[in-house]
Amino acid sequence: AGPTVGPAMGSLGRCLARSLPRGQPGLSPPGPRCYGSAPAELREKTLVLAKPDAVQRRLVGSIIQRFERRGFKLVAMKLLQVDQELVDRHYQELRHKPFYPALVTYMTSGPVVAMVWEGYNVVRSTRAMVGDTDSVGTIRGDLSVHISRNVVHASDSVETAQREIGFWFQQDELVDWENGDRDHTYGP
Repeated sequence: AGPTVGPAMGSLGRCLARSLPRGQPGLSPPGPRCYGSAPAELREKTLVLAKPDAVQRRLVGSIIQRFERRGFKLVAMKLLQVDQELVDRHYQELRHKPFYPALVTYMTSGPVVAMVWEGYNVVRSTRAMVGDTDSVGTIRGDLSVHISRNVVHASDSVETAQREIGFWFQQDELVDWENGDRDHTYGP
C-alpha cells in the first residue's frame, strides 16, 4: 500500500506523497512528478516592488536574497521608471488620502524593480517578511530608515496580488520554469 494521503492534505500532500523515493519498504512507486503541473498551493504568486529608495541605496540584491533563502521562485523581474498613470492604477484606493501627492512624487522619483515571486503561501509569508518599518528582523525593519521610505511594497492578499501583477506585467512576461529544488524545499 502507498502512503496515506487524506483529503485534508489536499493537492500539495498528494503531490508530495507521489514524489516519495522509490524502493522504500511499504511504499508503492510514486506516480508522475509534479513538475509542470504543481498544485495551486505551490503556484501562488505575489508582487514585490523594490521602491526607488531601495534601488538608490543598492538594496535590491539584499531583498532578492531574502526571498531566495525562503525558497520562493522568481518568475518575473524588471527595472522601470514608473509614471503617474501606473502609480494611480496601483494605488487607486489611496488617491484621496492627503499623503497621496507625496507618494506619487516618491514612486516616480527613480527606478523601481518589480518582481513576481511564486511559492507555497507566498502572499502571507511575504507580508510577514516585509513587516513594518519598526519591526526588527523584517525587510522594512532592517533596511528602511523612515516610514515614508519603506523600501518595498508587497501585495496584501491573493486577489490583490493577481490584480497588481496585471498592472506591472504582461502575462507573457511571467516565466513558468521548473524549480529543481522543489523536493528539498517542500518534500516530506
